[in-house]
Amino acid sequence: MADNNKIYRAEVLKAFVCELFEKAGMPAEDAAWYADTIVMANLRGIDSHGVLRVPNYVDRMKCGAINVRPNIKTEQLAKAITLVDADAAAGCVGAKLAMEHAIENARSCGVGIGGVKNSNHFGAAAAYAQMAVDNDMIGIAITDVPPLITAPGAKKKLVGNNPIAVGIPTYSDHPFMLDMSLSVVAEGKLRFAAAKGEKIPFGWAADVNGNPTDDPEEALKGFLLPISGFKGLGLAYVVDILSGLLTGGVFLDKIKSMYRNPTEPGLTGHMMIAIDISAFLTKEEMQEHMKYYHEYLEAAPVVDGAFPLCFPGEIEAGTAKRRAEDGIMVPDSVIEKLMALKEEYGVNAELTSL
Repeated sequence: MADNNKIYRAEVLKAFVCELFEKAGMPAEDAAWYADTIVMANLRGIDSHGVLRVPNYVDRMKCGAINVRPNIKTEQLAKAITLVDADAAAGCVGAKLAMEHAIENARSCGVGIGGVKNSNHFGAAAAYAQMAVDNDMIGIAITDVPPLITAPGAKKKLVGNNPIAVGIPTYSDHPFMLDMSLSVVAEGKLRFAAAKGEKIPFGWAADVNGNPTDDPEEALKGFLLPISGFKGLGLAYVVDILSGLLTGGVFLDKIKSMYRNPTEPGLTGHMMIAIDISAFLTKEEMQEHMKYYHEYLEAAPVVDGAFPLCFPGEIEAGTAKRRAEDGIMVPDSVIEKLMALKEEYGVNAELTSL
């Protein structure tokens, strides 16, 4: 049976999640940033990475898989390169620190890199690319995850669907923001569909026998499929090598799944890259060029009924603006779990729907 949904203000969800994470032991600053990244995903329409994940994150804090008080260490490997050992922190904490270092490195070198090892799932990658955009830089955020996708014709999970985000300032209403995983859809979309009792389109995933399926529960037992076949698979290998192997962390099947290994740190690796636009162009030149780029795409003819072309992230930016005004739809099944956590942890913030 399909789930029922109610509408909640972003501020209500953020306040609740922030207090919950603090009650679970996180410092206030980390809890606030964690809540920001989660609700930001909901605002942008990426519900698979939003409050749906909160109960799992809290469970992992409770058992120590997420270290709420990590002893994070940083090492300057070169003038433009910083390595962060996150000590099993929440992924968003290690990733944020790495992008902050990447941005500072880029201020002096034109380009900066922040690598992370010994981390956990960091949510939606756009949050970290946006940090660079907010500092007049191009931001690239990548991460490896446990094996989820298989090759066409194979029947084994080979590599993660390893997300990539690239944010580019446009100095207009919204940046260029490409944020994608390298499977046809992220695993979180399967979990979101399962939570709502909905079917998924054929072509998203295969069952344990490698057969196409529209059942999200069967898909979760089986395999995600890579975008563009072996091309997407090759990109997933690249992200895994840069995020996990190069940083001195773990990679491939050495990474722990937060669902299949709920009591163990993920050991995830990330890599953040910041490129200072001012090393190439003035702000005015960048604005002019990106405006031309956007208008060129918008003017492209399309077939009847097709949506006009736009920048990556433009639809999500529109969704965020709309949801900030109208609220965020959350399944009742998710709210029930959050209410149970409210009682367990004595959270004072209310989850009041519109």
